[in-house]
Amino acid sequence: MRIDIESANNWSDREVVEQWHRCFNGTGLGQKFVKGEVIEEYQVAKLKHLIATYRSRLCDISWFMRCLNEPIARKANIEDNCTGHFWEGRFKSQALLDEAAVLACMAYVELNPIRAKMVDTLENSDHTSIQLRVNAALKGEQPSKLLPFIGDERLNQPKGINFALKDYLELVDETGRIIRDDKRGSISAKSTKILMKLNISSDNWIKLTSEFGELFHGPVGETQSLTRYCEHLQKRRRHFSKSCLHFQAD
Repeated sequence: MRIDIESANNWSDREVVEQWHRCFNGTGLGQKFVKGEVIEEYQVAKLKHLIATYRSRLCDISWFMRCLNEPIARKANIEDNCTGHFWEGRFKSQALLDEAAVLACMAYVELNPIRAKMVDTLENSDHTSIQLRVNAALKGEQPSKLLPFIGDERLNQPKGINFALKDYLELVDETGRIIRDDKRGSISAKSTKILMKLNISSDNWIKLTSEFGELFHGPVGETQSLTRYCEHLQKRRRHFSKSCLHFQAD
């Protein structure tokens, strides 16, 4: 998941309230504001606080997961004729600190069906983003719900992943063949260039895309990214720094 805080901060107060009302039932004060009705002076401070709360929640993963969890849990409990928590524990999230971490995690998730020997090809990997990307690419399109691949970095570039989609598809396909055949195999010269750009060796890439879930239980990224992350949160110790060493060339 990617949070676009910049867009949320650029929304006008009216846009924030309208977006909130599209997702939830708004308060009477918010409805009055959207309709352009007069807001009494004593209510202005309350309205500003309300808008700030809405703006914060609309770009908060915890709030999103809470809203996603509740209706699913209610329906499941009705079907099972029971009460109580649907999930055994709260959802868990990991911070992906840089582009290398994002791509490694993406590839790991894309290859779950391959590793489980449920399918032989990426095109048949249901419920994965790569299947959506492949099917859309065959039509010369881009999945509207996914962040696009936009090629190399450039001035005034749109928001997206700074790699070519074709290169990413080939890299994941080659990785899947190695994992599926249960042998070391090799990464092509073209895909090796992508890994060089990410500063990841071929061996480390195979390990990351095979054991990501076991290697990481916290923030993920290059050691420099982890250092900046810890400094930002004022953490004295860099937990999981050993695992982050996989994000570097040998």
